[in-house]
Amino acid sequence: MQISLTVNGRAATVDVAPNTLLVQALREHLRLTGTHVGCDTAQCGACTVLMNGRAVKSCNMLAAQAQGAEITTIEGLAAADGTLHPMQAAFKECHGLQCGFCTPGMVMSAVDLCARHPKATTGEIRELLEGNICRCTGYQNIVKAVEQGREAMAAGR
Repeated sequence: MQISLTVNGRAATVDVAPNTLLVQALREHLRLTGTHVGCDTAQCGACTVLMNGRAVKSCNMLAAQAQGAEITTIEGLAAADGTLHPMQAAFKECHGLQCGFCTPGMVMSAVDLCARHPKATTGEIRELLEGNICRCTGYQNIVKAVEQGREAMAAGR
């Protein structure tokens, strides 16, 4: 079957089998490998992308369900000139990563979290990130990064 969607601001048409997951379409058909596959059960959040501005776990939905949607992957957050998105910059500056495997999904979830909960407290940020698992950092710097990224996003940086 053929699906049409917008990925990172560009129109894309992809031929996929009916049982192809969105994460597979992104990684294997569109070669956007920044979206990671961690658990295949929507538990870890490594596959999180934005669909029509909302965070979704792409390992838990069929590519066909994204027909006509606007998808943003980690590759699509930075500006065309390479300037990092404020949340990406915050993760870098606050060292909100170690091995980096969870980072793309964590950043995408954080962008959605800040858009929907712009006044979330530190405790609420921890709760709202509950669907993303990091085995390395202990979350301290991730939470700091989300707070810093939120401020930068609000300031329009």
